[in-house]
Amino acid sequence: MNLNKIFSFFIPKDKVFYELFIKSSANLVAVSHVFSEMVSNNDMSKREEYVKRIEDLEHVGDDITHTIFTELSTNFITPFDREDIHYLATALDDIIDFIHGSSTRLHLYKVEEYTPAMKKLAEILEKQAIEIDIAIQNMPNMSNIIRIREALVRINSLENNADDVFDEAVSNLFLVERDAVKIIKVKEVLANMETATDKCEDVANAIESIIIKAS
Repeated sequence: MNLNKIFSFFIPKDKVFYELFIKSSANLVAVSHVFSEMVSNNDMSKREEYVKRIEDLEHVGDDITHTIFTELSTNFITPFDREDIHYLATALDDIIDFIHGSSTRLHLYKVEEYTPAMKKLAEILEKQAIEIDIAIQNMPNMSNIIRIREALVRINSLENNADDVFDEAVSNLFLVERDAVKIIKVKEVLANMETATDKCEDVANAIESIIIKAS
């Protein structure tokens, strides 16, 4: 065994998880930003480019999640409960998966225009992602619990807002749209986006559990 491997045993392993979660939340912010840009741009010729960018970032997220699970299976020392690590990593990955799924459906279904509700939900997702990133960046030393809790409150408030946007959009869709195929396409995209906001709330719940146990 060489010296590097020997010294690696003395490196605090718990820090690895924080670094990975910070990378994961930063990647989430990037994905949500690209998606928000996508539904704000009515130039459909650029949609495939946006979808590809989101797909590439989704692969980055998968790699980070895989690394977290690998570390979890090999390290005895963790900064918080192993179940919470698994839950938080899975929830972060789920958000990106649903954003990716939404962008893919918009492209494959050839949705011709982005509705106001789609734009609003994308905006909400980006705001939630930013708050998740703030909360996770403050987790390593737990020195600013107030700021973490403020972020969690905003995430949950935004999720409630997303519910209202979704419900109103679906109600209006059935009232004014007569094309059944279009109704199915738009409703499925909106449902996927709304589920992504729910997953953001799952992340907030995971972080809340962690800080309660740490206090």
